[in-house]
Amino acid sequence: MPESIAAPAVVRLLLVEDDEGDALIVRDLLADSGAAVDLVWVRSLAEAQSMLPDGFGCVLIDLGLPDAVGLESLRGVLAEVEDAAVLVLTGLDDEYRGTEAVAAGAQDYLLKGHVDSSGLLRSIRYAVERKRTEEQLRRLYASELRATENARLERGLLPQPQTRDPSLRVFTRYRSGRDGLLGGDFFDVVETADGVLHLLIGDVCGHGPDEAALGVCLRVAWRTLILAGVPSQQLMSVLEQVLIGERRNEEVFATLCMLTVPTGRNEAELLLAGHPAPLLLGEQPQQLLDDVIGPALGALSDPEWASRRVSLPEHWKLMLFTDGLIEGRVGGSAGDRLGVEGLLELLKAAIERDPRVSAAELTDNVMARTRALHGGELPDDVAVVVVEHQASGR
Repeated sequence: MPESIAAPAVVRLLLVEDDEGDALIVRDLLADSGAAVDLVWVRSLAEAQSMLPDGFGCVLIDLGLPDAVGLESLRGVLAEVEDAAVLVLTGLDDEYRGTEAVAAGAQDYLLKGHVDSSGLLRSIRYAVERKRTEEQLRRLYASELRATENARLERGLLPQPQTRDPSLRVFTRYRSGRDGLLGGDFFDVVETADGVLHLLIGDVCGHGPDEAALGVCLRVAWRTLILAGVPSQQLMSVLEQVLIGERRNEEVFATLCMLTVPTGRNEAELLLAGHPAPLLLGEQPQQLLDDVIGPALGALSDPEWASRRVSLPEHWKLMLFTDGLIEGRVGGSAGDRLGVEGLLELLKAAIERDPRVSAAELTDNVMARTRALHGGELPDDVAVVVVEHQASGR
């Protein structure tokens, strides 16, 4: 038994034609063709614009209308449609206008009095398919362009760590949120010429290229100031000025966490600006003291930040993270947020299962578990930096 062939989908056609005789000819030609076309007829550009866009697959427009002449009428329609194909009607003595119309954005043109029913139907179907193909190509190009731009911004947000100390190992991860948009999470790891290790992780509020670009500005400014030897308090003031000067509106702010680890590697200076404190990983993972937290950048006028000293064991492993890792829900959208305590429990369970688990495996495991508990991709992007120090002799 032969397979059934699906009937062509009904095309909604808007005819913009002030001449009643020409409009009736179009109607009769479509009727003769037996086409699956739902015809709507209007007499002016203003009427057409009042109905667009309204689910039309094709617009057939005369270039001589009472309220628009020539390409003016075409541009008036093109400004109102996105997905609909546009065909132009023109007279034999004005054929060059048809080619101009195609150059201006129409899919094709038809000569009045020189098209039969099958030719009209074929032109409509070809125009609709051509428009669909053009739209697919446009979206593909836009997607590729966005991916290229995201990759460029991501390279700025997530640079290669710069360390020389063989006792240090650095592992990083970044994952965009549910919508796939690149966010404003950024991080950096720099060991300066004097052997001091500087760690940074931060988050610009919001998602999209503006936030990502601002994150790049802050990250590059931070590295420049670190390499120039600027003290942390002065550094924060400069970063604040960078954010204020580059942000698109006054509601945009950024959180960040900085750690400075001297050459002895047994202590660190911790500075928090509205950001969660890092975790010290081990048999019993714990969060570093976060009793001294300053405001986020751009959140307050005349802000002040303070740092505190934290002791580190002989061998240590620190995890810096953005809040996207802890803001997922446990049990889907109706559940409670994971929070720092929940993250610590996940880390503890992973370490108990395998005490020798690597930083990469541990981070991947925990990020996968947070998504599983949330029931899908997390709503916010996530950045994680793990730095491990192994003292000599081990």
